[in-house]
Amino acid sequence: MTIDVIDAKILEVLQENARISFKELSQKINLSLSAVSDRLKKMESSGLISQYTAILDPSLLGRELKAYMMINVDSSGDIEELSKVISESDEILEAYFVAGDFDYILKIATRNTNTLADLVNRIKSVRTVQRTETTITLTELKQKFSVPPIPNKF
Repeated sequence: MTIDVIDAKILEVLQENARISFKELSQKINLSLSAVSDRLKKMESSGLISQYTAILDPSLLGRELKAYMMINVDSSGDIEELSKVISESDEILEAYFVAGDFDYILKIATRNTNTLADLVNRIKSVRTVQRTETTITLTELKQKFSVPPIPNKF
């Protein structure tokens, strides 16, 4: 789907506050309520807007420690057990199959080093896992939850 300048404005406002009312949104971008509604329906049905969600602060829920774990698996390709551990752990926020020195990267939010150690041990106990490397984050420099509707052009 291609988006125009008006769609981009709608998306920028929604990225700042997805709970904004249609009335406020239409006023901010100077477009009728029905036009805003139609445009949103099109962006939702096309899949451009995949969901609206609440973003929770992990540290306010006792998950002070953020880490990234890189995983290498053996060449058998049997990752069913690893996939199960990943899907059942609510400490693992994101998981990716990647190219490079490692096969998988996990984004983790957990309480402390003890709970991280428990998770590392659970993952290391999976028979296809050959090697892991875990990096603990110290300071968050930037966090975005979505891409800008129109990328900056330099």
